[in-house]
Amino acid sequence: MKLRWPNAATLAEKAGRRGHFNFGKKIGLTVAFALWTTLAGADTWRFALIGDTPYSDYERSELPKMLDAIADSQAEFVAHIGDFKHGSARCDDALFEDRRTLFDTSRIPFVFVPGDNEWTDCDRLSNGAYVPLERLDKLRSLFWADNHSLGQKKLKLERQPGNSPEHARFRVGPVLFVALNLPGGNNNWGLTRESSAEYRARNPLVITWLKENFALARRESLKGIVLLFQANPDFKHFAQGLAHDGYREFLNVLRDETARFPGAVVAVHGDTHHSRIDQPLRDESGQALSNFTRVETFGYPFMGWTRGIIDTGTPQLFRFETHPWPSGKP
Repeated sequence: MKLRWPNAATLAEKAGRRGHFNFGKKIGLTVAFALWTTLAGADTWRFALIGDTPYSDYERSELPKMLDAIADSQAEFVAHIGDFKHGSARCDDALFEDRRTLFDTSRIPFVFVPGDNEWTDCDRLSNGAYVPLERLDKLRSLFWADNHSLGQKKLKLERQPGNSPEHARFRVGPVLFVALNLPGGNNNWGLTRESSAEYRARNPLVITWLKENFALARRESLKGIVLLFQANPDFKHFAQGLAHDGYREFLNVLRDETARFPGAVVAVHGDTHHSRIDQPLRDESGQALSNFTRVETFGYPFMGWTRGIIDTGTPQLFRFETHPWPSGKP
């Protein structure tokens, strides 16, 4: 009889008691991996991916129902990869607090990654003419105030040291999940050939976190790594040598790290509202990197979620299924 591996919330509880998932200490991962090996046989885990929602009153009323359906599907957790409001909606505290309350109603752990609509674009007059960094600080105080996910059940997270708590990581089975603050809108590069001061301060932290987690996954012989970020960095233009300024360094590092990683790499993003699953990352010779998969979530006006399945019994490790909402909608 196949055993079931404890879900992410159970792992989080054990981690809190025993320190199994303190990534700063190798012994923590070693003990956790030993536990996973002992319970081998339960070799599948499920998770859900959403983004670019809710944008409308209709989506705001439907999202709790969709989160219940996700929980009923036995997913270990759900990740929202940014843009929790329409680009023309105001960035007021009341809306931010509403989204925090909404996400906390999830019956399973809920991981939130920031998008451009809730901070870099908040300086628009239609958004309330806020200072973007002030809005990012507000998000940090609401969504990443401690080392746990949102949701009625909590997932233990480790955050990047310093002032960017939105950069987080956690492990489910043999896979490392990594959250990055990489927003749409050319990564807040700015409107000129010279990058913005904010980009120059944040981007090195993003690159450091990316490299550090690939190194960790290689060191611990993990089978896979999943990157969660909001922006569509435009893999097609990158392959053509036409990378956007704000994403060029990120994509160069991602390509090089993927080529060196012996396991499966998944990049989950939203931003362009086009649900798809493909393999668009290419090496320097123009060949597709076969161990890389891009998953883009549903986005307004199309609502839905993507189920990810980790299956250690298959060579590719991951499977993905799209679920339009309401269920059965073409």
